[in-house]
Amino acid sequence: MHTKTIAELAAGLRDKAFSSEELTRETLARIRQHNEATNSFITVSDELALAQAREADRKLAAGEAGPLTGIPIAQKDIFCTDGVLTTCGSRMLENFIAPYDATVIRRFGQAGAVMVGKTNMDEFAMGSSNETSYYGPVRNPWDLDSVPGGSSGGSAAAVAALMVPGATGTDTGGSIRQPAALCGITGLKPTYGRVSRYGMIAFASSLDQAGPLARTAEDAALMLNAMAGFDERDSTSIEREVPDYSAELNRDLQGLKIGLPKEYFSEGLDDAVARVIEAAIDEYRKLGAEVVEISLPNSNLAVPVYYVVAPAECSSNLSRFDGVRFGHRCEDPRDLEDLYKRSRGEGFGAEVKRRIMIGTYALSAGYYDAYYLKAQKIRHLISDDFRQAFDKVDVIMGPTSPGTAFKLGEKTDDPITMYLSDIYTIAVNLAGLPGMSVPAGQVNGLPVGLQIIGNYFDESRLLNVAHRFQQVTDHHRQIPSGFA
Repeated sequence: MHTKTIAELAAGLRDKAFSSEELTRETLARIRQHNEATNSFITVSDELALAQAREADRKLAAGEAGPLTGIPIAQKDIFCTDGVLTTCGSRMLENFIAPYDATVIRRFGQAGAVMVGKTNMDEFAMGSSNETSYYGPVRNPWDLDSVPGGSSGGSAAAVAALMVPGATGTDTGGSIRQPAALCGITGLKPTYGRVSRYGMIAFASSLDQAGPLARTAEDAALMLNAMAGFDERDSTSIEREVPDYSAELNRDLQGLKIGLPKEYFSEGLDDAVARVIEAAIDEYRKLGAEVVEISLPNSNLAVPVYYVVAPAECSSNLSRFDGVRFGHRCEDPRDLEDLYKRSRGEGFGAEVKRRIMIGTYALSAGYYDAYYLKAQKIRHLISDDFRQAFDKVDVIMGPTSPGTAFKLGEKTDDPITMYLSDIYTIAVNLAGLPGMSVPAGQVNGLPVGLQIIGNYFDESRLLNVAHRFQQVTDHHRQIPSGFA
């Protein structure tokens, strides 16, 4: 059963080929078998999962099931889950039991999905390699000495290793798409505001967005159907009708206009990766698409803009972790100032501290206009570049990451090089656009991801474009050695 997609598992459950409890038990066994190698999970919720599976079987028997009823799903450990440890990959929250469900958790529960556990992640979603977690690095199933990407690396590795058929992630600057690319799976970052952020522990509030990680675009569509929708408890949620994302997967691509930004195929892109992406574009030509060169002239400014805006927002959001109300508290504080300093110093890791300090500096008196305000103005220019591009094309394509998965520890001492691994994904978050990564091939046995960027709320088209590609290629069916 572990080799089947969500769509195939749903069909098997409907046909009574197996029960949700049987499927869940096999999933939990796969996690026990492979989690030591990949370190994908922080928490495995055996009892809760089996209880949910039995309830799913009752609904299936009663004819009350939906497309995700009885399907095991892993949740990134950034979503508050009632009664379950929610750590955000940090010592700061190593003992935090959430008292409520995030909207994403609640909606999967309403859809009848089975939550098998919470996945490892970069601390507070800050990282591109899943090496900043307090619980240790996640390892890429394709090469256990390499990173899976971050910050949703635990979710991506769990799907790639066939421990679960689908998992959730969050994307602040590429944290769904980049690990999807490095692990050879499909990942979708929806339009900002499409999926509720309520109960998702905030990193950068104007950038964070939750989305699905799965093996296929079809599975991602099924998951997004459950996740998307307006939530009055989230002030950034968009009140807009949610389409059936599965309805138009097979739409013909004849006449589709694909834009290739010249800036995405210049210096910095690995030559072998470029050849894989070019071969994928050729497949779209065969499917009837028209390919044109476009320009995103301010895309080279995306990384410096992001690393002003995101740290500024994280500095504000993480100020709540002070050792007073919840989270890590130091032993025997001398006074209130000592409580704050030592609790935060002990609770946060090095990368989180770095970003808090950068953000606090950028927001400080005398520097706000010079850094944060200027970054927001350039952010507007980046959004304008995309708006002008979408006047000419239907989707934009290019590499998800400039290279394949790099070795663990290779970039930890060089933050700038690490940050540049998200050079092609960050602008999408700054503009609030939807984007996804699909497997496009391999270089030296490591996966390469093709990034597809759409216009606002055009997730249906993205999923259609990805699905049609997956119908004529088999990159998404490749399984890492040792995990078949």
